[in-house]
Amino acid sequence: MKYVFVTYHYSPGFTSPQSWFKRTEMYSGVLESLGKMHTVINVVQIDYVGNVTYNNVDNRFVNFDKKKTYFPSRLHQYVKSLAPDIVFIQGLHNPLQVIQLRLMLNKRTRIIAQHHAEKPFPGIKGKVQRLADSCINAYLFASHGIGAEWVAKGNISSAKKIHEVMEVSSLFYPDKNAASKLNIKVSGNPMFLWVGRLNANKDPLNVVKAFLKFAESNPGVHLYMIYHTDDLLNDIKILLEKYGDNSPITLIGKVPHDELLYWFNSATFFISGSYYEGSGTAVCEAMSCGCIPIVTDIPAFRMSTDNGNCGLLYEAGNEQALLDVLEQSKTLDIEDKKAKSLAYFKSTLSFDAIATQIHKVSTSL
Repeated sequence: MKYVFVTYHYSPGFTSPQSWFKRTEMYSGVLESLGKMHTVINVVQIDYVGNVTYNNVDNRFVNFDKKKTYFPSRLHQYVKSLAPDIVFIQGLHNPLQVIQLRLMLNKRTRIIAQHHAEKPFPGIKGKVQRLADSCINAYLFASHGIGAEWVAKGNISSAKKIHEVMEVSSLFYPDKNAASKLNIKVSGNPMFLWVGRLNANKDPLNVVKAFLKFAESNPGVHLYMIYHTDDLLNDIKILLEKYGDNSPITLIGKVPHDELLYWFNSATFFISGSYYEGSGTAVCEAMSCGCIPIVTDIPAFRMSTDNGNCGLLYEAGNEQALLDVLEQSKTLDIEDKKAKSLAYFKSTLSFDAIATQIHKVSTSL
């Protein structure tokens, strides 16, 4: 089967294929796994033009105007010339372009659209999305629950078109010597980890408040917080002021992505406070290292934790609910939960698992 992956987004600043491969490695692994058994062509628009075969994928770097356009006829003609069986569209916010693509392609060609955290369009744009829905054969959402919102609003006509497939995976793996590779000495019995933006959606304030209460009766615990945006950093610092050097929470800030391998392997638990996620990359990465997730009970995390079987779920924004599951964490069979996280990652969230799921959807159309 021949797959052609397409994005309508031009990504400036990437002047070599290698820089693009590095930037997209958490996703491109899916294409590489799919390419082991099928023909996979990836059409990309960056500041480079040429064809590069890399890890089973035929990458076509093209330049059609160097910007997003509402009428990308040259791109569509190019995709048609590749004679695909399946065209895989990245994102759901290009309905006008998808309609044009459908009109140009062979009638036997199927179109699959991958959700990337977008919300349904309202108004006129929503009507265009509904028109585009008739051109799309299947949608991939990290969770059926996320897709249900699109069906409820009418932007997708039927829940039968929605398939539950994770959008990204992790390159990380278990490493027993991880702590020795960190730039700082870490502690905590057990050690907890936060990785994410410090914004309202991620709700770090609720996490900090609950953890401070938890630490009062469990003085050995410690939470490290890694973040690359600091919207609520000052609010967090105010909460930690009275603890001084004895704070059970350490603010780390930004670290190179590759170093997260050592952090996830050093921590026993990963905490998230999100109200909404399109998939949950950090949770996936944590589980690939055997780090146990303590995350909010939202559709994306219910899927990525096997409905909490790999960790603990709690109501988003509820301080007492988080405190309760933190207390529950004390009685967990840690090795059992680690094993379940690793097994579920391999069976459902890994590159090979995602590629298998994509092909299963494709052959059903």
